[in-house]
Amino acid sequence: MKVIELRSDTKTLPTEEMRRAMYEAEVGDDAAREDPTVNRLEELTAQIMDKEAALLTSSGMMANLIAVLTHTHRGDEVLVGSQAHMYEMERGAPTLAGTIMRPIPNEPNGQIALNTIDGTIRAKNAAYRSSTLFCLENTHNSCSGAALTPDYTAAAAEITHRYGLQVHIDGARIFNAAVALNLPVSELARPADSICFCLSKGLSCPVGSILCGTNEFVERARRWRQILGGQLRQAGHIAAAGIIALQTMVNRLAEDHATARQLAFGLANIPGVVIQPEMIQTNIVHFRPPSQVSSADFIRKMDAQNVRMGGAARIRAVTNRMVTAADIDDALNRIELILKG
Repeated sequence: MKVIELRSDTKTLPTEEMRRAMYEAEVGDDAAREDPTVNRLEELTAQIMDKEAALLTSSGMMANLIAVLTHTHRGDEVLVGSQAHMYEMERGAPTLAGTIMRPIPNEPNGQIALNTIDGTIRAKNAAYRSSTLFCLENTHNSCSGAALTPDYTAAAAEITHRYGLQVHIDGARIFNAAVALNLPVSELARPADSICFCLSKGLSCPVGSILCGTNEFVERARRWRQILGGQLRQAGHIAAAGIIALQTMVNRLAEDHATARQLAFGLANIPGVVIQPEMIQTNIVHFRPPSQVSSADFIRKMDAQNVRMGGAARIRAVTNRMVTAADIDDALNRIELILKG
């Protein structure tokens, strides 16, 4: 029985074209900025994002931490969504910057109400800690992969910039948002002072994330990358896969969105399953099994059926290039079989 891997799009394997490019990559010492393939990836990324510069990092978690370290000082307040990956799932990494994370309630569509943002920001005052950084997430992992529109992001950034805050986007799956909204990714990134995204999720690279911003921001970020032990050497072997990903893997993300909707609407037809299929915009599907079945028991039983899913109170399934429409039909059949048993 085929294993259907839906735990995460981080489970994707590099394509054959990526493997060849990695093998053949021209490399040098990236710490000295002498790796031509890394330089080419960073230049290409900056161009695509319409930012001045970009920096290759080992992971999205590292990229987010570097962004916080670069934008803030110790004791500053960082505003994040209450369900943000940076707040909920990065093991408190931003606290290594000496900052205080202040969560603001997320709405089901991944947004934070604009009036709530406006009412939360602390004006600079010697008696209180200052809010200096505002972080958004696009797509929003915990909100079923919701995509934030450029209009919303611009409105949120306008408010925070008015108070003197910087804006960072955790754009781990920002290309999924761009494809879902049928917009250039630069439109989604434009209001932000910095943005990062993962090469190792739906884009199918084996490792790596990119952090983008102004030339001055990236220069300071480069120093923090070194301090965190993330300075790279012959990283062109990694960067080569990233170049192929940006050239060949972005448009096909629409296939993952289609299989996610296929899964969501299929689950909605199974008695007792709790899901809002119309909420699914990209490749993340959240649902709850029937009330008589615990999530842990459901995951265990599906694992025995070679359908891999994750989650705790809710089940999470993430589609990716290694899962076909036929696989989704097969997974739905196995789910029905388990729930009838």
